[in-house]
Amino acid sequence: MSTPKTPDPGMLVISVLSADWGAFWPQVGAELADRFGPFDPSEEFDFDQTDYYDEELGTPITRRLLAFDALRPLDELADIKLWTNSVEQRFARDGRRLFNLDPGFLTQQSLVLATGKNFSHRIYLKDGIWADLTLIWQKKRWVDFPWTFPDYAGEAMKSRLTKLRQSYRNRQSKPRT
Repeated sequence: MSTPKTPDPGMLVISVLSADWGAFWPQVGAELADRFGPFDPSEEFDFDQTDYYDEELGTPITRRLLAFDALRPLDELADIKLWTNSVEQRFARDGRRLFNLDPGFLTQQSLVLATGKNFSHRIYLKDGIWADLTLIWQKKRWVDFPWTFPDYAGEAMKSRLTKLRQSYRNRQSKPRT
């Protein structure tokens, strides 16, 4: 018989996509920090593996990964996604978002993203939000799946996530106060 156990908390990582950072940043960054605490933003880097967001967000789209300092319970993922959706809508202009916020949890074992879209491999959480197992850590590297988004399957993203995973491991090893 398995005995239920609360998993270790995860590192909240939010991917931000936009073609017009000046229209909302740093205000949205401040709101994210107010809600989830301090974070370390990556440099902006190109988002050019798909044109899925081009019509809505404009071009060229760049991305930042925000890695939050405080580790959080994994069962907060759906609530976080619902909140980030509300922020996207609040800043929208003429029915178009200025940015896309994609939250997920990074752990030693995996990267799980939240989504409002169902698909065969996704697990329903609540309130219209699913969990997408995007990458797993296996044999000292990130392993992707046939459904992993192309940008997350690329080596540039995996390299960034490897650094974040090490930061996560360092935070886990610190005594909790």
